Amino acid sequence: MGKIAFVFSGQGAQYTGMGKELCDISPAAAKVFAAADSVRADTSELCFTGDKETLSRTCNTQPCVMAVDLAAAAAAAEKGVTPDYIAGFSLGEIAALAFSNVLSYEDAFKLVNKRAQLMDKASEEKAGTMVAVVKLPPEKVEEIASRFEDTYPVNYNGPAQTVVATTPENADKVADAAKAEKGRGVKLAVSGAFHSPFMHSAAVGLAEYLKDVEFGTPTIPIYSNYTAKPYEGDFKALLTAQTENPVRWQTIVENLINEGVDTFVEVGPGKTLCGLIKKINADVKVYNVEDKSTLDALDL
Repeated sequence: MGKIAFVFSGQGAQYTGMGKELCDISPAAAKVFAAADSVRADTSELCFTGDKETLSRTCNTQPCVMAVDLAAAAAAAEKGVTPDYIAGFSLGEIAALAFSNVLSYEDAFKLVNKRAQLMDKASEEKAGTMVAVVKLPPEKVEEIASRFEDTYPVNYNGPAQTVVATTPENADKVADAAKAEKGRGVKLAVSGAFHSPFMHSAAVGLAEYLKDVEFGTPTIPIYSNYTAKPYEGDFKALLTAQTENPVRWQTIVENLINEGVDTFVEVGPGKTLCGLIKKINADVKVYNVEDKSTLDALDL
């Protein structure tokens, strides 16, 4: 068997009841939720009972998804499955930093709450949205984006899926342009234009906040959204940069495969990353862990 990578879910996969089964059956997962609640008392309650609208607010989504990410990873590790490498999609990168002991769980939850507040504020200051463009290569999506002001490719998810950040006014125009090129544009239910210059004020605020946060050395190699390579150098600068720059997910996955990874375990709500990974390389094995049945099915 080759090497294993844990990949931590990002924002957008949240749902009512996420993490409840893991909390009930895994002491390690329950410990994660307790840590989340020690920083923000309603985190577990929001995960377990929050409605879709409430969970979709960035200030709630980010801490809740991260709690489930870390709970799933803790439950998998408790079962004896441990990764050789880790990576997280967007928000999931903070969970990965905590799992690799770069951040304490308490500091990670404080950080994700601050990040969510800053991104919420940036979204209020400059309204934005996102459009997933499918069935077109990244180069064509870049060309389409260049036709419109304040429009940026921001999530390089795979060979035929790139997410664009843009203004609400341009979202339909981007989708129409994609259709004209025989692709398809799908407007996402998000509250801002993440990983783009729309988030510059959030990045500035995050850099200021991180000055007082202690970072350690990774116990597991962690891949950066910003560089698509293992973390090295100024960790705080890398984490700040990903707030207003593209997520290079396809390159991260390809780099991990080149390191010998043939098994990916998505930890956190949903299995979005599993789907993206199989489209990047159909030969690798993918698992997801989010509840009792998926944890039971993790047989490595």
